[in-house]
Amino acid sequence: MILACLDDSKAEEIVSIDLYGRTSIADHMIIASGRSNTHVGSIADHIIKMCKEAGYGTPRVEGMPHNDWVLVDAGDIIVHIFRPDVRRFYNLEKMWGADRPDETKLS
Repeated sequence: MILACLDDSKAEEIVSIDLYGRTSIADHMIIASGRSNTHVGSIADHIIKMCKEAGYGTPRVEGMPHNDWVLVDAGDIIVHIFRPDVRRFYNLEKMWGADRPDETKLS
């Protein structure tokens, strides 16, 4: 559902990283970009609303209202939404081993 939500919100460069067995913080991490601060905030709002409507409760959120980098913690799935320059600076894909075979680039 989160991937569909990101797609509907026109998120860019969506990467899904399987964390199962690597860490206890989550089973999955999704990283995506928005074109601007406004777009990043809109994507995050869409994910939060989708989680509530699907009955998963309200996810924990960090990074709003600045919207350079918004983290949405939906329990077993963590979603990072960045502006492109901020994403390049932090390079979470490399930190979490997204270049490994179990990494999946979705768009």
